[in-house]
Amino acid sequence: MYKLNQKETPLFDALMEYVDRDTLPFHVPGHKKGVGMDETFKNFIGENPFKIDVTVFKLVDSLHHPNGPIKRAQELAADAYGSIASFFSIHGTSGAIQAMILSVVGAGDKIIIPRNVHKSVTAGIILSGAHPVYMQPEIDKDLGIAHGVSPETVEKTLKENPDAKAVLIINPTYYGVATNIKRISDIVHNYNIPLIVDEAHGPHLGFNDKLPVSAIEAGADMCAQSTHKIIGALTQCSLLHVNSDRVDTRRVQQVLNLLHTTSPSYILMASLDCARRQIALNGKELLDKTIELSNYVRSEINKIPGFKCFGEEILGTPGAYAFDPTKITITCKDLGITGYQLDTILADKYHIQMELSDFYNTLAVGSFGDTKEGMDRLLSALKEISKDYYGKSDRKIDFLDIPAIPEQVLIPREAFNSEKTCVPITESIGKISGEFLLAYPPGIPVLCPGEKITKEVVDYVSQLKEAGLYVQGTEDPNVEYIKVVEKEDAVFINVE
Repeated sequence: MYKLNQKETPLFDALMEYVDRDTLPFHVPGHKKGVGMDETFKNFIGENPFKIDVTVFKLVDSLHHPNGPIKRAQELAADAYGSIASFFSIHGTSGAIQAMILSVVGAGDKIIIPRNVHKSVTAGIILSGAHPVYMQPEIDKDLGIAHGVSPETVEKTLKENPDAKAVLIINPTYYGVATNIKRISDIVHNYNIPLIVDEAHGPHLGFNDKLPVSAIEAGADMCAQSTHKIIGALTQCSLLHVNSDRVDTRRVQQVLNLLHTTSPSYILMASLDCARRQIALNGKELLDKTIELSNYVRSEINKIPGFKCFGEEILGTPGAYAFDPTKITITCKDLGITGYQLDTILADKYHIQMELSDFYNTLAVGSFGDTKEGMDRLLSALKEISKDYYGKSDRKIDFLDIPAIPEQVLIPREAFNSEKTCVPITESIGKISGEFLLAYPPGIPVLCPGEKITKEVVDYVSQLKEAGLYVQGTEDPNVEYIKVVEKEDAVFINVE
């Protein structure tokens, strides 16, 4: 199955050798194995993490120029995931996504992306100076969320933009829904350009056949995965995989070197090394248990009045080709409360903290760390909430249709770097946005930097706020004002 010995943890072993040598540190960090650390913090954390909080030297290798244990650890990751090359990212998947974008497009290049991308994608586009071409994902109005973009949408967009240099898609969504990525991969490669994938929520996909196909298995050229989301790496840890000669791995390394700190955390990297070993050796068994437990919870939630928890029954609808059962989306609109309210009740009254919430739903993420006792505690709380709210409100929560994607006048980088002025959002119609507007549900940007603000957008934002939805993106936290491109004589780039 694997070409390399997946029992190895070369970086973690090198750090253990450093500890076992009882090395006297005259290097940073200044706490010197924890001796100089604040006592209250050290007493809580314990002494061991400080012993491996080191800096770059020969024994432990360099993330920027790996030729020792980090190089070996990344080779083991590539072997485990089936890629040509893998890179550690301790700048999170946000940094890995930005590195992917900067590796395949430059100033003025077109990149095709879904409209519901994570803000790190837009950050990468701003950094690169690329011209985004947006695809509208499929919207599930019953759930109030976006699914994937369909292969038909990708094909149509490529036909309209044959000069595009890359396509980016999400696999799967935050809610565990995946599009037909294999078909999309074939479509994109017919244009001989790379398919890059935000697979933040799929670092586990390649290790159990009950899960959607992974991006690498589907033929994607590059993907970024949050190894801290489902599997056992620490927060901020991710992997970036390259799997074709359409992407220059040497450039990827150079871009990562631009983005990464020169003082990376060896604690984080060691956790990546060990998390890879765990998923490679025990992933199928651990995921079997996680899927079984998640399916149990899903089934029980669907028995509670006022709650719904979707599963594979959504498959076959546009943008929903496969489903990750470890994602547990609890829909509560039939209780007459929003997902935000449910999230707050669970946190404040029951001390249960969910992953996210939107207008209709709150999301629980299943993982190796879950127990039946923990899931039963969640079910018990949901049953009490059902008794408190079910049938006691005639409030109806209606889905608001998203406005059409506005005209793009400036590329995001041009708008982001332009001189801007702040105006009331009600007086911004016809002006060029210098900021984002993002609305929930379903998490799709209503407005991106460089787009012309329309009456439809302004009215939509007003409706969202009246409905109590969360609108964000502007510097003004109340979204009463928005920054617009100031100069009337700004040099607008032709983005046709």
